Amino acid sequence: MSAPARRTLSLGIYVFDEVEVLDFAGPFEVFSTASRVAGRLEPGAPPPFTVTLIADQPRAVRARGGLHVACSASFADHPPLDVLVVPGGEVTRELERPDVAAWIARTAKTTSVTASVCTGAFLLARAGLLDGRRVTTHWEDLDDLRKGFPALRVESGAQWIDEGPIVTSAGISAGLDMSLHLVSRLAGEALAVRTARQMDYAWRRA
Repeated sequence: MSAPARRTLSLGIYVFDEVEVLDFAGPFEVFSTASRVAGRLEPGAPPPFTVTLIADQPRAVRARGGLHVACSASFADHPPLDVLVVPGGEVTRELERPDVAAWIARTAKTTSVTASVCTGAFLLARAGLLDGRRVTTHWEDLDDLRKGFPALRVESGAQWIDEGPIVTSAGISAGLDMSLHLVSRLAGEALAVRTARQMDYAWRRA
């Protein structure tokens, strides 16, 4: 199967205080590496992805472990997005913020794909995006997701679950596998395979 015709897709990753580092850095690495690999294969062609880190406001976000991440894009001024990725981490505070749920819900109306990594699924659920869907999250949080959001069809054992416009992944490193799946879906399997090879990563496809 030939790869879809390329146009540059705008991908945003939401970051917040106590976000899990690999939850956002893994997808960032996958999509930015995919664009770098594509540039080698087709010099002069537009990159398949641009990646933007988005915070609630322009500021330095303090990720888990004390890593500080500078974000210049915010809810109010980020570029239009084709894909939104919501990572996990310590999401208790985020779940209590109506502005976060409202922004995710509003943004998902105009994206082709909205995805979560790990406990980011809780934030998608709070935004009302997961009712009736098959979803997954970190193995340690499956029961809490079921109890907190009984309208969801929470499943275990999958690295990621693709429900069309909504894609959820299991914990932390599973975000790498989900992101490679999205590269395959959006820009072709050949690019996803080459991206995994460039990253020296054994892609788990299911």
